Amino acid sequence: MYKSFLTSEWKKWLRDPLLKFMVFYPILFGVIGRYVLPLIAENTGFSIEYFADLIIVILVLLVPHVYGALIGFSILDDRDDHILTSIHVTPLGIHQFLSFRITVVLLLSFVATAYVIWFSNIADLSIANILMISLLVSLAAPMTGLFINALAKNKIEGFAVMKGSGMIIIFPIVSLFFLDKKELLFSFAPGFWPAKAISSLIRGEEIMLLTFSQYYLIGFVYILLLNFIVYKIFLSKVKV
Repeated sequence: MYKSFLTSEWKKWLRDPLLKFMVFYPILFGVIGRYVLPLIAENTGFSIEYFADLIIVILVLLVPHVYGALIGFSILDDRDDHILTSIHVTPLGIHQFLSFRITVVLLLSFVATAYVIWFSNIADLSIANILMISLLVSLAAPMTGLFINALAKNKIEGFAVMKGSGMIIIFPIVSLFFLDKKELLFSFAPGFWPAKAISSLIRGEEIMLLTFSQYYLIGFVYILLLNFIVYKIFLSKVKV
């Protein structure tokens, strides 16, 4: 059954030009990190090493946003076709159906994030750290998809919500310029915690406000909580 769902989902993504583009879009981030940025650095004197954490944060925080939007638009399609209502009266149930969709986008985002960090080769991070960071970053993907559906009724509104919610990525980026308590002003943004965890790995924990483990664990719990809240809002919004 889940194999049929996955096949159907894949075909739906490839039929829609926008969704098809979004499936493969994160591949560009790794290419930019590996080839384009070194070329820019060579011709301008820009120091990739000095801004390594900033560059990685910018590249990886876009990944869950893209895949979150992908699943968000896919669910909007399902709502237009009244699939959620149909699923609700089947033995499968809406929670299992949505769990499948959320798991798929989480895995996609995880693999893509790990690829971007590894392929861009901007910082010397271990495989274990890459996988840990990828998991934390990817938790924002289902939250983004459900958030779009909690606020939008169709793809046009969904696109506006996607662009608006994407602005929140700016806060974790700005937070990298603060290393004292002022950085916590930006901690409401989900991307703040993985951004600071990445920065602590690259710059070293001794100059950071918290340790890598503290940024990671607080962020993990916080983003899970946000996912739960958005999921509840989404269910009440669509009334399934």
